[in-house]
Amino acid sequence: MTALLERTETVYWRYTGVMADTTVKVDPAVRDRLMVLARERGTTMRDLIAELAGLTPTKEELRKRYEETKAYCETHFGVTLTDEDHDRAEKVWQDLEAGRPVDSL
Repeated sequence: MTALLERTETVYWRYTGVMADTTVKVDPAVRDRLMVLARERGTTMRDLIAELAGLTPTKEELRKRYEETKAYCETHFGVTLTDEDHDRAEKVWQDLEAGRPVDSL
């Protein structure tokens, strides 16, 4: 019986073609948590991280979403939101997150 062996560079290329392009170093506790989350969702850690990255908006995406929401409110509800309104709403969210009492908007 004869075994046919492929050249090392061919095997390496096939292996790296499906493996990660980058290694991300995290604390073992973070790695373990990511593994648990991935298993609970029935996915791989690689796909979980890709999903988390895809669902987390950038500052620019958040700014665009804010502008679109502001325009929608003005068009559909006749409400013009000022920068002061925005700042007041941000403070309410910060107070809520910190467990502080919240004044009315």
